Amino acid sequence: MKALKYIAGICLALSLTSCDDYLTQTSPDKLTSDSYWRDKADVESAMSSAYSQLYFAEYSGDQWDFSEVKWPVEAYRQDDVDLGKDVQNYPNWVQLRNFSYNNGNSQFSIYWKSYYRGISFCNQIIDKVATMSEGQLAAADRKQLLAEAHFLRGFYHMQLLLNWEKIIIRDTYITSTSQLDKALSDRPETWQFIVDDLKAGTEMSNSRSNEEVGRVTSGTAYAYLGYAYLTMASEQADKKAEYLNAAVEAFNNVKGYSLESNYASMFNGTNKNCKESLFEVQFSLSSANGANYATQLHRWIGTEEFEGWDEITPSETLMNEFKKEGKLNNGLYDARLYASVFFQDPYFNDGTGKVYGYDWDAWIKRNPEVEEAYDRPSFRKFMPATYEALTQSTTDVNIPLMRYANVLLMKAEAFNDLGRTGEAIPLINEVRRVHGNMPAMTGTTQAEVQAQIEHERMIEFPLENLRWYDLRRWGKTAEALTAAGIENCELHLYEGFEHAVAWFQSDYVTEQHLNWLDGIFGR
Repeated sequence: MKALKYIAGICLALSLTSCDDYLTQTSPDKLTSDSYWRDKADVESAMSSAYSQLYFAEYSGDQWDFSEVKWPVEAYRQDDVDLGKDVQNYPNWVQLRNFSYNNGNSQFSIYWKSYYRGISFCNQIIDKVATMSEGQLAAADRKQLLAEAHFLRGFYHMQLLLNWEKIIIRDTYITSTSQLDKALSDRPETWQFIVDDLKAGTEMSNSRSNEEVGRVTSGTAYAYLGYAYLTMASEQADKKAEYLNAAVEAFNNVKGYSLESNYASMFNGTNKNCKESLFEVQFSLSSANGANYATQLHRWIGTEEFEGWDEITPSETLMNEFKKEGKLNNGLYDARLYASVFFQDPYFNDGTGKVYGYDWDAWIKRNPEVEEAYDRPSFRKFMPATYEALTQSTTDVNIPLMRYANVLLMKAEAFNDLGRTGEAIPLINEVRRVHGNMPAMTGTTQAEVQAQIEHERMIEFPLENLRWYDLRRWGKTAEALTAAGIENCELHLYEGFEHAVAWFQSDYVTEQHLNWLDGIFGR
């Protein structure tokens, strides 16, 4: 349709102009940055483009690159997962696991590029909204949309800084190549920029209409602000107490959320955007309004016995952590284990739990070729709820990025680090009770509570890709990864940013930035 409109415009120009000048005419149907910003609807469309980079949509029409970028980059560095059988076919993924990658590794290049593309979209919104009159955009809408753009810009910068030692702060919309040449910023400066953006994001409303489900709120901004301060406290010892107190204050402002009692439902597509969700990546099998952000995550996570590609499995370290506190009087481990992993256990073999309608033994025997997997655990988390969905090529299971459980456990960590251990314990116990069906924790000292927090975070968030950042915040990256047999784990931060900087200064990204509207209407 877009191409047809452009051709029609050319034909009209031919009928109205001489043969000497028709090639210089601009199609009246072609949108430009200058003509685009007319009303709230235009800004909302632009905001959709800013959100789109959460999907790592590197290739047009590619519905599965999200999992093939996010999990190798984030999960393969962690001790809670092992590589699946198929991974050896992808050397760039293996490199991320053993820290042997070089500047040409495609996965973290896409990661870098996508988030900077998202930053560029946010910057244009911030820049152009300021030029719109109140007749074009009401004051209340302006405030809301600017706060949303600032949050997303801060979020994208934060994800980059969590993965690279230094990054480029992009605080203006790029309109010429002369603006591309900019130095890397040091971490304290970058963290302050992120904090300022997240604070600006707290000016949003804390509620969304049914038509706006999936978009962030002030609660989301406060949660990430607290996360930023908690991380800063671990990096800047001279300001540790100041940042920890700021983190607690931010977490206190996360209001209107509560824990979801059905833990599994948050990860199988049956309970999207629930009362516990502060921010999650939206997927849909519907093509209405151009959505159709389907994913093949179930193929990527699923092992061969679950009709997947066999790219990732629960590690022995994770399984041991799940079983650490033993079985309760009801004969079961922590309830989060059964919601997160399929494995050989009486729960899945006596009719209590089912594997897509089968007992475990019966499920494994369905395919004689994979019977050797009898004792091999497979992730259940992020797998669809029904067998019908399992057999489909794509699913629409959402990916939570920030949950209220994370807020409670981060707040407990901040309290404990401040010596306010007694205030940390009830928060830990709340998560244990609601999600794990577990009794109150034992232990009351600061060290005991820290150990419990580390345990809870490992079994609460498998496959949510928080483990790497947790380990580094606690100063335990090398210890944990060495114990898991991961090579070269002394590399605590990526060292590929020089390549990424060179890419960002290339002609390609310039074209992407200056012609970003094609990205909005051409998806």
